[in-house]
Amino acid sequence: MKNRKEGFRAGLGQLAIPLIAIGLLVIFNLIRDPGFFSIEIKHNIDGNAVLAGNLISIINGASELAILAMGMTIVTAACGGQDISVGAAAAIAGSMFVKVLKSAQEITGGTVILAFLAGCLIAMVFGAFNGTLVAVFKIQPMIATLILYTCGRSIAYWINGGATPSVESPIIAAWGSFIPGIPIPTPVLIVILMAIIFALLFRFTSLRLFTQAVGINESAAKLNGINTTWIKLLSFIILGVCVAVAGSIGVSRLGLINHETLLLDVEMDTILAVAIGGNSLGGGRFRLSGSIIGAYVIQMLTTTLYAMKVPSTDVKAYKAIVIIILVVIGSPVVKKNFAKFMSDIRRKKAQKADQSEKGAA
Repeated sequence: MKNRKEGFRAGLGQLAIPLIAIGLLVIFNLIRDPGFFSIEIKHNIDGNAVLAGNLISIINGASELAILAMGMTIVTAACGGQDISVGAAAAIAGSMFVKVLKSAQEITGGTVILAFLAGCLIAMVFGAFNGTLVAVFKIQPMIATLILYTCGRSIAYWINGGATPSVESPIIAAWGSFIPGIPIPTPVLIVILMAIIFALLFRFTSLRLFTQAVGINESAAKLNGINTTWIKLLSFIILGVCVAVAGSIGVSRLGLINHETLLLDVEMDTILAVAIGGNSLGGGRFRLSGSIIGAYVIQMLTTTLYAMKVPSTDVKAYKAIVIIILVVIGSPVVKKNFAKFMSDIRRKKAQKADQSEKGAA
């Protein structure tokens, strides 16, 4: 029981930074515009009643980032490094997704599933490639994934012969926007589904335990019979699935594949979401919920800046300043000093209480 309470407190401590960040952004926006988070029901171009408003835009817009952050968290925990090729890999998966759809005479539910599985397969293959470099050849993750980061979008370009084909289908439109009769954006539902799948995976397998063990101490994990090479490789394959899901959502939103712009620069936001979520970028213990909240922090910050009429060319600079502050506050050094400061305050209070009791006696 005591261990459970300690684990619960540790979890709350890890989530403190992203929750405080969201709280501050909510307060700031409510002061700036009391109606900023208002939600209303509108009818889209298909005549379906859907939820609309800044809050829905934030939750919906962060979907791809949240999904990628889940996979990046696993890789970070197991390997103590990050995959900087997720945007390029998503472009590859998205290109394959469109390639299969365009090769079919008619886009049906079965065709979409087949296209998605093809995108998953190719993303998992490239994930396994990255994982092999890291797990087998012991290359630092950021260096290993730099290869795909550099050439990935060119590969996506070759898949469709340099074209940017569009895919027009009610099924694809529903995947990227709304399912008729359901007012919640489909990408939000996909994020929830992915979170549930991960929760079940951690609940009924030893993946979380083995991943954390490898990330904390690889040598000790080996001595305990854990196949550290397979765990690292598996983490990149899982990230490949997340990449395929995010890539298919990005394609479905636009109804076409643009290998140059699909999830462009998402790599840094993904890594920052993991860091803001309180996860150590050096590997070990992790919390997916923190990374998901971190993704929404980044999206809320972006939406807030645009609402304040900040030029798009300046948004990244403002985001960088705020994110640096959040990351520094959540750094081990600051946490250690803050814990020491609080410990000193408690010790002084205890000393004063002792002195008061002695004086009364």
